[in-house]
Amino acid sequence: MARPVWSSSRTAPRAQQRAGYFTVTHPFHPWRGRRLEMVDCQRQCGQWRVYYLSKSGRRACFPAAWTDWGAPDPFVDQSRGRAIARVQDLLELAQLVVRNVKGITPNV
Repeated sequence: MARPVWSSSRTAPRAQQRAGYFTVTHPFHPWRGRRLEMVDCQRQCGQWRVYYLSKSGRRACFPAAWTDWGAPDPFVDQSRGRAIARVQDLLELAQLVVRNVKGITPNV
């Protein structure tokens, strides 16, 4: 059975390809290399997402950038799996820790 072709009005990455399957490509995701059947591709919250049906039959999604349907992430390409976070991500994490740790007092 032929899969439907995405509408030309979509501007998703690889929008002209046939719908069908996608592969998880994120280097640190436990499902890396897993191939799933795609049921939809939509832009949500400023980000393209690819949708699939979970084992329980519920609709679930991945950011398209984490799959072979998204544009390659320049950071991931350059780091080649040697770095787990960008400098900006680490700075945001440090600020989050500082804000939350100030409110913690030991129970002595």
